[in-house]
Amino acid sequence: MDDAELEAIRRKKLLEYQQKLQQEEQIRQQQLQAELQLRAILRRILEPEAFERLGRVRLADPELYAKAVQYLIALFQSGRLSGKVSDAQLKTLLMRLRQPRRETKIRVLDKG
Repeated sequence: MDDAELEAIRRKKLLEYQQKLQQEEQIRQQQLQAELQLRAILRRILEPEAFERLGRVRLADPELYAKAVQYLIALFQSGRLSGKVSDAQLKTLLMRLRQPRRETKIRVLDKG
């Protein structure tokens, strides 16, 4: 290969890399926009204390957060919310959505 061919290959690879970066940036922007829209809806349907609690749940248990958000958005879209959701109501919802935890029992066997 001569220098011209190598340069053409380099340019092609660089262009492909730049296009990939642009696509990734577009995806990040779309995800950010969706997250901002979701937060705006949650601010409309949750009281400030409940919104803060949900933010803490997001950090501690992302799976529970996703379930709660999905449930709240479904209630909102179906029109079944009458007013803002209070912190107490959100606590109750989170308790219902939380997976039942299995108890671990430790038995001590007598050696006698």
